[in-house]
Formats: sequence, C-alpha cells, structure tokens
Amino acid sequence: MTSQQAMREGNVMTSKRNAATHTRIGRKVPASPASGAGPSARRRRRMLGAVLGVAALVAVGALAGGLAGGKAHAGVLTNCAATPSSCSFPGATNTGVPSGTTLKSVPGQVSSGPGWYYNAAWNDVMVTGKGTVLSGLYIPCNLRIDASNVTVKNVHVVTSGDFGISLTHTTGATIENSTISGQNATTGRVSSAIDDIYGDSTGMVIKDNNISSFRTAVQVSTGLVDGNYIHDPGYIAGDHTNGFYVNGGTEPLTIENNTIFDRLGQTDTINLDAGSSGVPVANKTIENNLLAGGGYSIYGGDALGNPTSKIVIEGNRFGQLYYPKGGQYGPAAYFNPAGTGNVWSGNLWDTTGQAIPSP
Repeated sequence: MTSQQAMREGNVMTSKRNAATHTRIGRKVPASPASGAGPSARRRRRMLGAVLGVAALVAVGALAGGLAGGKAHAGVLTNCAATPSSCSFPGATNTGVPSGTTLKSVPGQVSSGPGWYYNAAWNDVMVTGKGTVLSGLYIPCNLRIDASNVTVKNVHVVTSGDFGISLTHTTGATIENSTISGQNATTGRVSSAIDDIYGDSTGMVIKDNNISSFRTAVQVSTGLVDGNYIHDPGYIAGDHTNGFYVNGGTEPLTIENNTIFDRLGQTDTINLDAGSSGVPVANKTIENNLLAGGGYSIYGGDALGNPTSKIVIEGNRFGQLYYPKGGQYGPAAYFNPAGTGNVWSGNLWDTTGQAIPSP
C-alpha cells in the first residue's frame, strides 16, 4: 500500500469512526461461514445435557403440554446466570486469554512479526499478510485486520478508541480465546470491541472471547459467533449499548452458546434490526444463549417494519439479574412470528425454567 493509499484509507476509517449511526456502506453478498467451523466441545456438552434432560422429562411424564403452558419442568437447570460456567455457559473462567499465558506488549517488547506490524502514525496494529496467525500479544490500541484467513488467538486488546479489533474487506478471519475491552467503563470504554467496518467481510468465526467495557461488543452481519462472554458494558451519555448489533441484511449468521449480559436499561444483548426501513432481515439464528438485560434483550429485526424471514430464536435462557422482565421492558420485541421460516421455540426463564411465549 502506498502512503497516499494509506492516507485515503485512513480518511475513510476516520469518517466511519465519527459516524453517529451504525449504517454500513458497500455491502456485498457474503459467502457462508467456513465449513470447518463446527460446534464447540462446550456446545456438544450442552446438547448432550439437553438430550438427557428431555429423556428425564419423558420418564416422569412431564414433557407433554408443559412448555406450551409455560410451566417449569422437573430436572431443568435454573439460575445459570449466577455462575454461567456451572451450566457450561461462557464465563470469566472459560473464555478469553487462558490463565498463565505469557503476553508480549506492543510496541514496547515487540513491534512487528510475520504478516503484521505496529503503525505508529495511526497507533494501530496492522495485519496485512494472508494467513497470519497473531498470538501471545498485549495490544493497547486498535488491532486492524486487512488480510484474509487471519487467526487472532490468545491476544489481549485494551483500548479506549473507536475499535478494539476491526476487519476491513476480509475473508475467513478467526478471533478466538482473546480478551477485548475498553480501559474503563466510562470515558475509556471502547466504542466497538469487534467490528466488520464496511459490512462486507465474510466467513468470520468469533469464539471463546471475553469482551467488556464496550459500547457495542460485536458488530458483524454474517459468520459464526460461538461461546463468547460479553459483559459489563461501558457507558457515556448518548450511547446506545449493544451486546451484539447486526444491522439487518440477509447473509447467514449464527449466534450460539454465548453469555451476554447488559446491565443497562438500553439497548439490548442482541439486535438484529436494520438501520433503515425496507431492508430485509433474514437467515439469522440465535440459539442456546444465556441473556440478561437491555431495554429488550433481543430485538428480532422488525423494529422498523422490515420484512423478516428465517429468523430462528430457540433454546435461549433469559436471566433476571437486572430486571424482572429480563430486559427493562421484556425479554424480546420486534419478532414477527408470521415471517416465512421465523421460529420462536424453547426459550425459557433462567430463574424458573418456565417457557417464554413468542413476543
């Protein structure tokens, strides 16, 4: 990249960072997530537990009619939100950089490596080499991924800037077992911990990360987001706080097996809504997550009357850590049960095991 190209790209980045809304530009039709991104061991354990739980319910004759009537079942785990890892959900002890990992500080101890370098002019770590594996680093600034098939693993990013980890026009990026946070919960919060800036990256896998002190934790519209612990958002006046913001679209996206806690009365743990009316929202799956807080914990894509289809929300637990209704106003809103292929099924209160009807 020439210095003029870098300056132009930097100017675009700056204008994007100063934008007041989440609206994306330049969308392309992304590919599906990589075929190798299968369920994690944690997910398999939870699925096995669910199977055993159902078998137990059948044995006591409690399965028939129970969920439909909103009644709790004997044998259903409750109060997982108190200690998520006790129910095999992501928590402080099983996500992020593994305990005991030695990290080198950038740029103090190391300023470059195969496929990456520290850019002092922009105070960014730039990943430009295809197939780069970035591991074992402490990064006090934006980590910017500008190449495909990049793996970020066992990395700790702490910054008060606009982005923790940003993706620009990438394919097949994996971010795993990393810790991403702001410097504190107020003026030092990171605006967006993980962000596909232009909305055109494809094949992303975001798994087993610990994310905190953010305005928006994850902002992507396609890929696989599995096993992350998203908690303790930051806040300054005027923020709209999101655990997960999708911005609509029809690219396939799976959000599964995450713990997402938003203690604030706005905005959400997961928001599928588009930034403007008339934009279709489709092919989004939200399953087996542990959620609590927000205005509504889930926004189902229909807030502006947008056409929705194949929105699948199933098997999620809604905690009451912050509000009796899950979120300040309820567990979910703006979900259209009449949309083609839309499913609301098996969602329950974490405190009682009772089923939650479709909003």
